[in-house]
Amino acid sequence: MTENQRNRITTTIYGREYTIVGTEPLDHLRKVARLVDEKMHEISEQNPALDSGRLAVLTAVNATHDYLLLEQKLKDLEEELAKYKGRDS
Repeated sequence: MTENQRNRITTTIYGREYTIVGTEPLDHLRKVARLVDEKMHEISEQNPALDSGRLAVLTAVNATHDYLLLEQKLKDLEEELAKYKGRDS
């Protein structure tokens, strides 16, 4: 696959059909869709009165929160690794 080649999948997220297009492998696109669907169902179970628009926003907020936590954890680990590398010099 070339770098600019686009993959396309049609999938169902929270009962609605979507076409997802990206340069990532099909398995990755399917996994993203599955995780979004699972998170939407999880949030919906906790907040059954939410309409789909608010549910989508809360899902995005949760995903962004998780991303930022992982980004900080990566930064912390990189700093820790740099300290260990500095000791070896």
